[in-house]
Amino acid sequence: MITVDKLIFEYPGLRALDDVSFDIVQGSITALVGPNGAGKTTLLRCMAALDQPVSGAINIAGIDVLEQPRDCHRIIGYLSDFFGLYQRLTVRQCLHYVARAQGILEADCAAAIDDVSRRLHIQDRLENSPAELSRGLRQRVAIAQAIIHKPPVVLLDEPASGLDPEARHELAELFLDLQAQGMTLLVSSHILAELEAYCTDMLVLRQGRIVEQVAVKAPSLLKPFKLLLAKPVDNLLRLLQSLPEIKVLNSDYKQQALLQLDGDAAQQHRVLKALIALDLPVCEFAPVSSNLQDAYLQTIRQNS
Repeated sequence: MITVDKLIFEYPGLRALDDVSFDIVQGSITALVGPNGAGKTTLLRCMAALDQPVSGAINIAGIDVLEQPRDCHRIIGYLSDFFGLYQRLTVRQCLHYVARAQGILEADCAAAIDDVSRRLHIQDRLENSPAELSRGLRQRVAIAQAIIHKPPVVLLDEPASGLDPEARHELAELFLDLQAQGMTLLVSSHILAELEAYCTDMLVLRQGRIVEQVAVKAPSLLKPFKLLLAKPVDNLLRLLQSLPEIKVLNSDYKQQALLQLDGDAAQQHRVLKALIALDLPVCEFAPVSSNLQDAYLQTIRQNS
């Protein structure tokens, strides 16, 4: 759905994006993370055809963004970190204006407004002005403006900024709903715990360069398993290596180990039975929990 190839962007005296390349598959929700000043906002603005890079290529849904910026605007939704709403208009008028600007016919605007307001749960706020709404509701109106034309790709820069925990939870549910409707999302945020709720992939940007792109929601069957024994066993590593269905990722050789299982729950059962058959005093055998923050910190440490 999205291909960025060797993208370079420069401000006077600063290379903000340095040979950035990556692909994003259709239907994914990708977290764009990195330290302040890493180039996240610049990257999103280039992808939204709002800033012109020095060189490189961006292709979204088959459209060359740099050569066809207007066509790009029609197939993406973009939410800036500092989004603006027309305070003197009602929410309905704001949505109507954006709908017409996105090429929706006048006769179809009412239906488009009703649809997007229902999806964003702002049906009862259409006659209010944005100034009368809470931060969370204004955020929903801004997202409604971004997706009223039902774009296949949505780019969001710090969408949860300033939201309370309840509003962040509702936002996560909204993004999952958009994904279920077939949209592809790229979300920049500093709130890794919030991204954990809905992102399928992570793109790490550091000093203008992509340092890693990983799937953060791999199938649970591929998670490493922690084995902990009630007491040390001298030949633990040799015993574990004798089992054909596991791979020993690391071990202290006596009392605990990290194992890789590639099968289903039935295989996990077989492995546990085999461990007990070896007369190992197993007191813990469970998947290792991992989260987005762990993956991000590991990446940053490896690339420091």
